[in-house]
Amino acid sequence: MSSRRIERARRAVPDYVNDSIMRWRSGSREGQLTVLAVVSGIDVAFFVLSMYDYNRMPISGFYVPLLLGMLLLRFWPLVSLVSLTAVFIAVTLVHQGEMTLPRTTSVCLMAVSISLIVYQASRHRSGLPGPLGQAMLVDLRDRLQSQSRVPDLPPGWRSQSAMRTASGINFAGDFLVANLSKDGRRLEMILVDVCGKGVGAGSQSLQFAGALGGLIGALPPIGLFSAANDFLLRQQWHEGFATAVHVLIDLETGEYSILNAGHPPAMRWDAVGGAWSIDGARGLALGIEEQPEFEQTVGRLSDGDALMFYTDGVVESPSRDVGAGIQWLREAAGHIAAVGLDDAPQRILSLVTAGGDDRAVLIVERRG
Repeated sequence: MSSRRIERARRAVPDYVNDSIMRWRSGSREGQLTVLAVVSGIDVAFFVLSMYDYNRMPISGFYVPLLLGMLLLRFWPLVSLVSLTAVFIAVTLVHQGEMTLPRTTSVCLMAVSISLIVYQASRHRSGLPGPLGQAMLVDLRDRLQSQSRVPDLPPGWRSQSAMRTASGINFAGDFLVANLSKDGRRLEMILVDVCGKGVGAGSQSLQFAGALGGLIGALPPIGLFSAANDFLLRQQWHEGFATAVHVLIDLETGEYSILNAGHPPAMRWDAVGGAWSIDGARGLALGIEEQPEFEQTVGRLSDGDALMFYTDGVVESPSRDVGAGIQWLREAAGHIAAVGLDDAPQRILSLVTAGGDDRAVLIVERRG
């Protein structure tokens, strides 16, 4: 669809409709009252039709407004809708007179359904209905992931990354935070692997990514890692540590520094020698003890050289330990780099056997 058609479609939607949608997405009191009024109107229409012709609208038809309420309403507005529906059902049954066996069965099923709907709504810890809670969580994820996109680099530099989650969900324990200085000279990136798997690690990574996003570019590398370490210690998570690797590159000179906190070691591609070398930066994972020590390495990228960062899901598997996996990656990435680094992260991950951990690869290349 062209941009003109999209714009015409937007103008065709009345402003009050857009305002209602925005109020519902915000979860505000006004939005919930609007939704409650609309769903209650549907409930009333079904009630009138049921009183007029029960055969066309039996009490099972009231499932529709109840399901809409379960999807769109918070707990107390939903209770109001359920109460109204229960009254309508009772009046309808009285109006119909004799309770036949099919009607009795329908009433029992409706009572069970209403109980389950109310119970399920009370279990939402956020206080929001499912779709609204999911929309807010996805919006938060998208906002945080926007800071993980490496900014457009000046000519002569290229950054590539690839990530795959173990559980198939869109909330991974691996994430990247990147920042380019205002003058476009200093590129700073942090690749992080939060301990844990699945949704638990994903929710923790959202919190940690938000904290790092506010610190990157404002503190020197060691100060940044120290602040991140303090943040994790304060959280008191059951599995409250994370590994991370930090790189700071001067895009004019090619000089770089690497800081490592319990993360698999970075690798450097030497275009002249045609091989990956393992970087020597080491340090304790974040969130384990106060004031950990980190060893920083420095170097300089020449034309054609590159740096590669990855998470342990790339090199660790049940059939081999991390050390053997690093050696395997060094050789496999060497074969790939020998014919060019185009789409190298994706090509590397295509060689990794899917396991129980998230997998991420980041490559920064000085192209000359």
